[in-house]
Amino acid sequence: MKTADLIDHHASELTLVHLPFRQFGTKPFFAAQIQTVKCFEDNMELRAQLETPGEGRVLVVDGGASTRIAILGDMLADLAIQNGWAGLILNAAVRDSAEINQMDTLVFALATSPVKSAKRGWGVIGEPVTFGGVKFHPGDWVYGDADGVLHSKKRLV
Repeated sequence: MKTADLIDHHASELTLVHLPFRQFGTKPFFAAQIQTVKCFEDNMELRAQLETPGEGRVLVVDGGASTRIAILGDMLADLAIQNGWAGLILNAAVRDSAEINQMDTLVFALATSPVKSAKRGWGVIGEPVTFGGVKFHPGDWVYGDADGVLHSKKRLV
């Protein structure tokens, strides 16, 4: 189901993640429960989470809206695919965007940057994060496609 159809049928149960996302990857859509990571210009906790079984979930990452430093590149995107993550929503930037665009994933990010992240372990896994007018809790649901990203407290489709 498309996000436009979802909002037409479930508007009272959905919130638009209101950010100017760019879309990467070949998957056209995801509908999945989420896990969260909060990190700023450091992707060690992001990597740690992607090393675990994704079980079809989407990883929602609050990177503090930094577009100066990329927290996801092609190697981490490949790790996400190999471990069964349906996709990622990044309040941050990516690098290796041409390669990620060829991968079987769906990634929403604010921008691209060639600069790689720090590796100091600054971050938190599994706590609520807030961006784009939405507070995301692990276990919430997200729906994403070319028209945008929607959030719901429960599964709708």
